[in-house]
Amino acid sequence: MRTLFALFAVFAALSAHASLPIQHWVLANGAKVYFVESHDLPILDVSVDFPAGTALEPANKGGVANLTRHLLSLGAGGLDDNQIARGMADVGAELGGRFDADRAGLTLRTLSSPEQRNAALAILAKVLQQPAFPEAVLAREKARVIATLQEAEARPESIAAKAFQIAVFGNHPYARRDSGEIDSVSKLNVADVQDFYRSHYAASGAVVALMGDIGRVEADRIAHQLTDQLPPASGAASLSIPPVPALQQALSRTIPFPAKQSQVLIGQPGVKRGDPDYFALYVGNYILGGGGFDSRLLNEVRQKRGLAYSVYSYFMPMREAGAFQIGLQTRTDQTSEALQVVRQTLANFVTRGVTDAELTQAKNNIVGGFPLRIDSNKEILEYLAVIGFYDLPLNYLDEFPKRVEAVTAEQIQAAFKRHIHPDRLVTIVVGGSGK
Repeated sequence: MRTLFALFAVFAALSAHASLPIQHWVLANGAKVYFVESHDLPILDVSVDFPAGTALEPANKGGVANLTRHLLSLGAGGLDDNQIARGMADVGAELGGRFDADRAGLTLRTLSSPEQRNAALAILAKVLQQPAFPEAVLAREKARVIATLQEAEARPESIAAKAFQIAVFGNHPYARRDSGEIDSVSKLNVADVQDFYRSHYAASGAVVALMGDIGRVEADRIAHQLTDQLPPASGAASLSIPPVPALQQALSRTIPFPAKQSQVLIGQPGVKRGDPDYFALYVGNYILGGGGFDSRLLNEVRQKRGLAYSVYSYFMPMREAGAFQIGLQTRTDQTSEALQVVRQTLANFVTRGVTDAELTQAKNNIVGGFPLRIDSNKEILEYLAVIGFYDLPLNYLDEFPKRVEAVTAEQIQAAFKRHIHPDRLVTIVVGGSGK
């Protein structure tokens, strides 16, 4: 009886979102708007994203993209950082943000009643359109970033992540650290931040996502309020990211570190957003290393041999091909054995593909868990922002379970053979033997 109830709950949740009514339009200023109307809760969630991530900053201004995004909410429209924070707190609103290699943006969660909503949106509009970039605040934030970077140089996981990015992406902009390097950050000034803002935060590149307790007319008004006074489009900087070159040969690097555990990262360039092979790779990776105790890597590395407590794999699709990564920690004296097992497991996976039983279990778990990924306004907002920024189909969420169900074992094997090359893997080991 309990099993039947659980199944009913899953199907009910899927049915509730069987057709997520995403409304989409483009403002006269070029901003793209994605809106889902929902009156279940008296809450409005908003995000505004721009093509302003690390990969789009000038090569000699490392860290400027991160600092620009961060400084937006630390002084704007005659308000200092404390006044901005207090103004949001006074109406129960939450101001946040996101940042990666492709994009930068701000998020807002507010009560939908006009008084609270209008107060919070007025602050967000100032933050987006009237940033002050105070010199004293910039100096303070530069010091904070530099201290964080210095601390990261003493953490094996940070050392491994940095070396992995450089090895996988080489001279491509995706190799850059989100926060920049100590030397480049120390040289940044207010003019650098202002220039980056003016060239990357134009309305023509903005993606506005709204989810919650308002109607279409109000959503349109808010989108205009947040974007009409953004900088005009500028040709001063490119907003495109070059393709990621494929690796031509394997590369292994061991970085000595005084620890009992080795940090191990293995991978190569993977797949970009919208690639036709995405769903085959997604389902296949669940079987390989993304499905926890259901995955082959965990079975081979932990269950059979006890070489690591955890091992994982994932694809990180971006505007261009993001990383495919396998990661684990293991005792330094077991590093070589663990590497051999991981490499052989991956090679077997690419060569032989998946079994029918593995595929059925993966599909059931992915589709069964999908309602939990869209069971809150915040989560739906995140998907709206991704759909808008990467120009994915409006029915992406509706079609997701169907696309997963349609994946075949043959498609998984063919997709992995096209994208993953076990003879050209990057291997980074921090703290032990990487032979």
